[in-house]
Amino acid sequence: MLGTTTWAIPEGYIPVGSTGPEPELESHETVCLLNAGDETAAVEITIYFADREPAGPYEVTVPARRTRHVRFDELDEPEPIPRGTDYASVIEADVPIVCQHTRLDSRQAENALLSTMAAPIE
Repeated sequence: MLGTTTWAIPEGYIPVGSTGPEPELESHETVCLLNAGDETAAVEITIYFADREPAGPYEVTVPARRTRHVRFDELDEPEPIPRGTDYASVIEADVPIVCQHTRLDSRQAENALLSTMAAPIE
């Protein structure tokens, strides 16, 4: 099976400002979830902060043999993730998945894009 059931992204930050058209060029972070298996994945995302208790879990599903890109700035239940605040995330799924982390920082007209694999936890 491709992937694992627990992933960590220790670095998180949604920039406050943006330039360019929204929503495409609005500053944001995304977790890209790949479910290459034969069963739908039930995924929970928990957000950790430096100065308060964690938020979540945020619940999403990824159908079998599909990908889903989840923008952190669009997660609002149980609460929105604040912009301009350091955070980390733990992604847990009931079947193996693969996770990648991406940030678009468009505070300047010269946009910056960062993408890295999340850390698989075995």
